Amino acid sequence: MSLSELWFILVAVLFIGFFFLEGFDFGVGMATRLLAKNDTEKRMLINSIGPFWDGNEVWLLTAGGAMFAAFPNWYATLFSGFYIPLVVLLLALIARGVAFEFRGKVGNANWRKAWDISIFLGSFLPPFLLGVVFATLMKGMPIDGDMQMHAGFFDVVNPYSVVAGLSVVCLCVVHGLMFASLRTEGDLRLRAREMARKWLIPLAALLVILAVLTFVSTDAFQTRGAILAIMAVVGAAAFVSAGYFMKQGREGWAFGMTGTVIALAVAAVFVALFPRVMVSSLGSAFDLTVYNAASGNYSLKVMTIVALSLLPFVLGYQIWSYFVFHKRIHEKTHLEY
Repeated sequence: MSLSELWFILVAVLFIGFFFLEGFDFGVGMATRLLAKNDTEKRMLINSIGPFWDGNEVWLLTAGGAMFAAFPNWYATLFSGFYIPLVVLLLALIARGVAFEFRGKVGNANWRKAWDISIFLGSFLPPFLLGVVFATLMKGMPIDGDMQMHAGFFDVVNPYSVVAGLSVVCLCVVHGLMFASLRTEGDLRLRAREMARKWLIPLAALLVILAVLTFVSTDAFQTRGAILAIMAVVGAAAFVSAGYFMKQGREGWAFGMTGTVIALAVAAVFVALFPRVMVSSLGSAFDLTVYNAASGNYSLKVMTIVALSLLPFVLGYQIWSYFVFHKRIHEKTHLEY
């Protein structure tokens, strides 16, 4: 395995970790509008992710940094070609983070309502936009021989990308609701689990449509059909298991299964792409690959040594934070937000 291939795998792992961890944060953020009946329940939901959300976002920043250092041509083409969607995504994340901190600073209903809207939009837009971007990576964009992307509106916004964005949003909602059921007590916990079960039906429909559109709109199944079929079967089993565990009230297992579906979905994108990182709709000769988009071998070697040295400490810190803040939130818990 070459270093460029290794770093492609590491970037994939970082995105998988981001969607698994930040996915439930996004879901809980949307649940503040979908599930919570009053301000106390909203604060319970926000406090359930309070110790984690900023650390979970680091996975996205690290993935972007790894792309910049290991695959500068991929980074340049992606971030310049998707400039507007990614700026909107960044602004949504900023608004969401500020809302978590400012919501409880003033005891005024209109003040809290404005920040509640920011939390919802800041939790909805990022997974939707990331779903759109990942779908277009697979479908192909007009990239020329200079690695410049010249995309029109309908290259980015089309039925396939919109369905992908909505699928990611629904996955995050279900994943977040299961996290809320793990972290809260009483009626809120029961309603979160029941709402997650109800969302499984529209989610299943979206995933089936997305699979069909992926077969029609991309070459994923032509290039990686066997492994993607296995991943689809495992994902379907995890999806059904999630519904079963929800019904049985085994929230930890259900959360693990929804996380498995997310991890497999993100991994499938990178499996379908490899060895490409961006597909050119102008012809395969213009595809960006792990080879023509990568940094020099010396840079990749230094990055590998640094990453392997620091990664255990970062993972250890995050695991420890989840252990420390593992207790459930209830109405009598001190609510800060």
